[in-house]
Amino acid sequence: MPLLEETTVPREHPPTLPVVIIGNGPSGICLSYLLSGYKPYLDPSAVHPNPVLYRKLQETRHLPITEQDLEYLSEGLEGRSGNPVAVLFDTLLHPNADFGYEFPPVLQWRRDKQQHLPHLVLGRATPGGAWHVMEGSMLTISLGIWMELPGINYRDLTNNGKCRGVTNDRATPEEISSYYRNYVKLMGLKQNFVDNTYVTSVQKLFRGHEGEGLENGHGGLGEGGKGVYEGREGEGVDEGGGVGLWEVRGYQRVQGDTHVPFCLFSENVVLATGASDSPAQLGVEGEDLPFVFHSISALGLAVSRKKLGPNSDPVLIVGAGLSAADAVLCACNNNISVLHVFRKHVDDPGLIFKQLPKTLYPEYHKVYHMMHSQTHATPNMAATSTTNGLPSMAASVCSKMCSKPQPTTTNMAASGGPVLFPDYTSFPEHCVVSFQPDMKCVLQGSNSLKAFKISMALVLIGTHPNLFFLKGQGQYLGLDPTKPISCKQNPVDVHPYTFECTKDPGLFAMGPLVGDNFVRFLKGGALGIASCLLKRLKKKGKLIAEGGGVGGGEFI
Repeated sequence: MPLLEETTVPREHPPTLPVVIIGNGPSGICLSYLLSGYKPYLDPSAVHPNPVLYRKLQETRHLPITEQDLEYLSEGLEGRSGNPVAVLFDTLLHPNADFGYEFPPVLQWRRDKQQHLPHLVLGRATPGGAWHVMEGSMLTISLGIWMELPGINYRDLTNNGKCRGVTNDRATPEEISSYYRNYVKLMGLKQNFVDNTYVTSVQKLFRGHEGEGLENGHGGLGEGGKGVYEGREGEGVDEGGGVGLWEVRGYQRVQGDTHVPFCLFSENVVLATGASDSPAQLGVEGEDLPFVFHSISALGLAVSRKKLGPNSDPVLIVGAGLSAADAVLCACNNNISVLHVFRKHVDDPGLIFKQLPKTLYPEYHKVYHMMHSQTHATPNMAATSTTNGLPSMAASVCSKMCSKPQPTTTNMAASGGPVLFPDYTSFPEHCVVSFQPDMKCVLQGSNSLKAFKISMALVLIGTHPNLFFLKGQGQYLGLDPTKPISCKQNPVDVHPYTFECTKDPGLFAMGPLVGDNFVRFLKGGALGIASCLLKRLKKKGKLIAEGGGVGGGEFI
């Protein structure tokens, strides 16, 4: 992504907003909904199957959930998210879903336009986020109803009255992205969204003593050192007594490649960027060669352009997650040979396939069966030279090329199943040592090295969020500030009920950045943040601008 050189300050003072949301995926969309005057109440006709929670809800049924004590309501609830508010919101929207039930939500939504909190949602494309770039024919891991947002039933908007069975109640990314686009329009949220927007800098500024400008460590902004933000008493006051405000800079892409820079100020910033910006790297020799890719879309493109086919050399797929499984299915469906490499043992309890019911996810269990049964017969390669236990690069690309891999018949017989795809071979407990310019890859097992000729390599071992627009790549926000932000190993450290960053007040994070990777649970972040902001601004006596929001693009 090209970055715009921002060396000037706009002549006119940038507008100030209560909230700016960075990211227009389901996280940002749901938060926009809750900030736009939509309030969740206990439905008078509903009875929640959890008697303790139902009793608590009845105690303050006249108040919207956003004005209640979320910690009190969440107490004692258990679910598949580590965040208590995420579990609470999920059980209100999908009671007892983990037990296989499909009870209706117990919430009733009412809109009060006088309670609209002005905000902007900045996204790189149309609303829907990463769902627009996913392979459109694959099925989501979650059921379609778990992908829906409050207020509009997913089936009503996407099925067109068609009846779906158990196994096809999952959705395609194309259906989901369409649902999110239509959701924004139907719920009257479009005025809050600015599309094709790239944020390049987010930094906190402070007003010092009277007459001084906003400071960011590089001098004041504005002509003559005058501040461009007229702070109000009691707003955004930091520990040092200065008024804190977030400066958000970037550009909007308009009319093709034209970039229009913008700068705006916000009292609060919400990070809803997801985790798909930067693919994880192996960090091995040759990973930057042109035949090595980090996205499954590269495989689909090669197949559509007929650059790969049944007569091609094998495709190397690295990883043991669902993206790698999708790539295996794509290759197998097009009769392309596959070498599937992953570090874990096939019986590792941490493999995602062990957590998926076979009836709902038959295609992933097909891949898992092949991973388990069609493993490579390990030859004795003790003659391969090593140094301190690590392979010598000179030896790793020696003339002893492995022949076309064949699955072991022993494992196939033990599995009790047929060979599902003869040209698939798995390499459990293996890692990639290097990629070579002559289209060879070198693999290392427990005591051997293997070199294979391949046509393409797909490294699908996860993704990392890209928070380049924050100081230090946002690393200081993590549970462990000495390590980069990682959705699984090192998420952003937030307050469990408000989702405000513990290291930076006024900055919030939600979704995969805090460890909630499923739409079903990331909606809890929207509830926590909206509840916090609405209570905070109501307490300050400045809630809320009448009815309207800030029109898309007006800030530029």
